[in-house]
Amino acid sequence: MNAKKATEPPKKIVADNRQARYNYAIGDKIEAGIMLTGTEVKSLRQGRTNLGDAYAGARGDEIYLYNAYIPEYLQANRFNHETRRPRKLLLHRRQISRLLAAVQREGMTIVPLRLYFNDRGRAKLEIALAQGKKTHDKRQASKERDWNREKARLMKSRD
Repeated sequence: MNAKKATEPPKKIVADNRQARYNYAIGDKIEAGIMLTGTEVKSLRQGRTNLGDAYAGARGDEIYLYNAYIPEYLQANRFNHETRRPRKLLLHRRQISRLLAAVQREGMTIVPLRLYFNDRGRAKLEIALAQGKKTHDKRQASKERDWNREKARLMKSRD
């Protein structure tokens, strides 16, 4: 595991997309803001969101997050939000054009990895350019993970 830097502020991670790390070879990572309504932010603070089926894609010259599940905020009654509505990602124009070029030319996918609140209390989404893994790559990753787990168990029993 990577040690955290002393200057890096603590983040409150709301959702982590572990399935994306298994299904995709992760490339460049980018931190993006996300446009949310008030009830969505309150629901995120309760921490029951899911990024498992989510993906990012282009609509015009903007990038949106699709199919991310943010449950309804129970205290909001009739002013609630749709649970799986498309949400606009806030990126610089240069970042958007670079992402769209990679998707169109190289066949990459924009995958959401992690949703968290930064030190200022803003909701941020970590997205990455990713290439889909083949089945044999997934099996190899699984073998490596199992071997590392077994190796750690053996080293621990030696001590």
